[in-house]
Amino acid sequence: MIRVLHLRRLFAFAALVVICFIGLGAQLYRIQVVKHGKYTDVVEGNTLRSYVKPPRRGDILDANANQLATSLPIKRVLADPSLIYPYEAEVARVVAPLIAWKEAELNSALRLYKTNEDGTIRTNRFVDLKRKLTIEQWGSVTQAMSQLTFAAEQGKLTRLQKNSFAALRRKGIYGADDYQRVYPSTNLASHILGFVQEVERIHTNSNSRSVNYELNGIYGIEHWLDAKLKGTPGWRHTETDRRQRELVVYRGQDVDARPGLSVVLTLDMFIQNALEEQLRKAAEKYNPVSCGGIVMRPRTGEILALCSLPDFDPNLPGRARPESLRNRLIYDRHEPGSTFKIVVVSAALNENTVTLNDVFFCENGRWSFKNRSLHDHDGGYGDLTVQSIITKSSNIGSAKIAVYRLGEEKLYDYVTRFGFGKKTGITLEGEGSGRVWPVKQWDGLAISRIPMGHGVDVTHLQMVMAMAAIANEGRLMHPMLIQRLKDASGTDVQHFQPQLAQQAVSPRAARQMVAALKTVPAKGGTAEKAALEHYTVAGKTGTAQVPYTRDPNNPTAPVPKGYKPGKYVSSFIGFFPADNPEVLISILLNEPDIKKGYYGGQTAAPYFKAIAEQVANYLKIKPDKEEASPTNLAGSTNSLAALNPER
Repeated sequence: MIRVLHLRRLFAFAALVVICFIGLGAQLYRIQVVKHGKYTDVVEGNTLRSYVKPPRRGDILDANANQLATSLPIKRVLADPSLIYPYEAEVARVVAPLIAWKEAELNSALRLYKTNEDGTIRTNRFVDLKRKLTIEQWGSVTQAMSQLTFAAEQGKLTRLQKNSFAALRRKGIYGADDYQRVYPSTNLASHILGFVQEVERIHTNSNSRSVNYELNGIYGIEHWLDAKLKGTPGWRHTETDRRQRELVVYRGQDVDARPGLSVVLTLDMFIQNALEEQLRKAAEKYNPVSCGGIVMRPRTGEILALCSLPDFDPNLPGRARPESLRNRLIYDRHEPGSTFKIVVVSAALNENTVTLNDVFFCENGRWSFKNRSLHDHDGGYGDLTVQSIITKSSNIGSAKIAVYRLGEEKLYDYVTRFGFGKKTGITLEGEGSGRVWPVKQWDGLAISRIPMGHGVDVTHLQMVMAMAAIANEGRLMHPMLIQRLKDASGTDVQHFQPQLAQQAVSPRAARQMVAALKTVPAKGGTAEKAALEHYTVAGKTGTAQVPYTRDPNNPTAPVPKGYKPGKYVSSFIGFFPADNPEVLISILLNEPDIKKGYYGGQTAAPYFKAIAEQVANYLKIKPDKEEASPTNLAGSTNSLAALNPER
């Protein structure tokens, strides 16, 4: 009987053991097969780490290698709560003031366990505390952490506890290398440079979360050459132990980031600063809605300076008003006014239908064409030669040249030859093409209004390039902003050359046009205030009325016909030395205070002169007037070729 009972107990125990093994096997099957993917992620999340190495964004430099935009090394401050727990309060008290956090908020951020939106609990192993900390500020953080003490350390500690406190001080708060985009000259050339925007990239797995930031170019050269400037990120795949120390022997891939290329522009910081300084003076005096200017080499199309006011600080783009971000010189369109007379006169000279000495009767200031009156300023004129029509900026004279010597088709042909109605091709986003109506859409008056810059919309850059074509023997160039690209070692990897758009008029016609334009800044011309002491200037004034446009705040409202009373766009575009041009300068004031003046020769021309004198002295341009004393200008024998021997 006792033996039977013993056998039954033994059998029951054996059955229980078998059941346990079956259960254990089933559980192992569930873990290793059914839930294999889930638990693999958990294990890898605890031990495997991937780090993205941000690349250094390339610099933007002026023609003399001065930094316009650069990337400075900074530290990104991160925290690992698994190393800090349960000492969040002590760490927060020391670190919070150093990284501009509130102590209570930092204490909460450093908690080891966080509640997800669905109510589940997750382990918090990654906290992004501060995006941009200077190297000096990061030194203060590391020093504070190294000196941190805890009450628990007063007693006797095991080796494991000592290692835990050491890991907390060393890696509880840690830094990652990063870069900050900086524009050392703040607003200088802001519309050319543009700015960057940080885009957040989140990487997650079951137990960890990391965030990286990528800089994307917005506007300007930062956007146009974004792919060249940003470089290629690097990465590291590695494994850590339970105290989050890297096991170097298990490091999988370790690829360094490749820095972006740097771009050298045609801009010159000295000339850019001179232009901006004078434009700010003009804005202060005349209080225009906006103003702008361009300095360029007419032979090559190289832009030495470009400024549109109002502007912005690319270090703080979020603080800029939307209207300040717009580069009005390449985007806004306006009627050009009398600067457009160079198109009709040079066209007629090119077609040999007029000479500079041909005489037109200018109707003493009032001419009726198709029952509509056309007026000249200052009481009008009688007989004027073609050259004097440019000198005096006669609306009637230029209209008669178009009506009687060109015709609609020829006029339209030359308007498009000079690049109007299409983009210039500048390497900036947002360029407008202006607006030129085809001949079939012209009314009967258009041929008499277009010659004086009415009935056609242009960007200021288009008008500048057209004047540059006259200075360049009729050759219309594409504007040039980018000179070359170079790598981190300073080696040039790509060069850019001046690009010819087309031959607008013949060299003969262009030279004749230059002869006429030289009379504009001379005595009796409309821009006497643009004349230079040592250089012959050729140029043209413009004073255009501002037409009514659709109200963006009420787009369905009807647009009134005609022009806004008392609103003008005033401009002067000139180049020097006139017969061997080195530099072209334009000044534009949009809606200046008419109480202080609004004619282009009155408002814009003096600032042309002020900039030209600085640029001539800076570039050491050889004077072309006989009375000029070359001993007063250092290095006056230099020419454009001497300044740019490679061209």
